[in-house]
This record gives sequence, C-alpha cells and structure tokens, in this order.
Amino acid sequence: MPINIEIKARCSNLNKVRDILKSQNADFKGIDHQKDTYFNSNKGRLKLREGNIENNLIHYERENTQGSKESKFTLYKTEVDSSLKTILENAIGNKCIVEKDREIFFIDNVKFHLDTVKNLGTFIEIEASNKDNKLSKDSLQEQCNIYIKLLQVNPKDFISNSYSDMIQQNNLFSQILIEE
Repeated sequence: MPINIEIKARCSNLNKVRDILKSQNADFKGIDHQKDTYFNSNKGRLKLREGNIENNLIHYERENTQGSKESKFTLYKTEVDSSLKTILENAIGNKCIVEKDREIFFIDNVKFHLDTVKNLGTFIEIEASNKDNKLSKDSLQEQCNIYIKLLQVNPKDFISNSYSDMIQQNNLFSQILIEE
C-alpha cells in the first residue's frame, strides 16, 4: 500500500504560498472544485471525491496527530456521474460532505494543495508520496520538512484531524446551539 507523509495547516495567506511555489517552478495542475462524500467505514476513512480534475474513491488510514503524519491509502479512479455514490450511500450511509476549491501543484513527487474549504477557511496541505515505492519513509519526512520551512508553515497552524472531522464537529456544535 502506498504511503504519504503529509501535513495540513491553516493558512491565512494563500497568495504568499502560491508565489513561493511559482518561484520554485511548481507544476500547477489547476483549480479543482471538489465535493468529498465521506462514508461510514469500519477502518480508516472512505471518501468519494468528485471534481473537475480528480475523481477517485479513496480509502485511507491516518492518525489524527499534530504535525506530519503517515497516511496509507488506496485510490480507485472513478467516472464522473457514476452510480457509485448512490450505491455507497444506500449500502453503508454517508457521514458528511466536504466541499472545497483546491489549487493543485506538484514538485516532483510532492503534491501541494491550497484549499478554500466551505464553512472552514483556508488551508495548505503538503503530501510527499512514494506511489512508486522508491523513497523511504525518512526521505518523505525530510521532503515534507523542507517544504514546511520553505513555505513558512508555522507549526502552531498544524491541524491534526481531517476536514470531515472538522465539518462534523461544526455540525454537532450547531446542533447543540439549536437545541439550547
């Protein structure tokens, strides 16, 4: 199973990060409007990503820890407007939906996301990946650390959980306020 070493952090200045990535000749893939539907899962997380660039069913396991973390994942390329979402909703039910605009950049095997997430704010993600199994976990960690420093990501802005966890917490908080 491929792994990523990744970080997610709040980012109040996407323009600054974008400029740094461009100065490093990062390969800009475009802006993807993504709708991630998270499904109930006995192990890890299962989501269907629907976008204009990326469309995948993704299962991943990742600890909710501060800073960089290992993520083990499996991707299945999906077709736009397939019946897969309906099948999964009927079979196992969904937990929540995360909607975002994602700017996607690459430098070699490292992927950068500049995310504007509906109802949550703006974030940066750095994913150093060994999809072809040529790099060690330590090498991936080193790459991640280099880009954290280069992009001036402040460790106090690191986020430990997923967007889906944050959306669910917001929904729970909103429900509590309504009930009071």
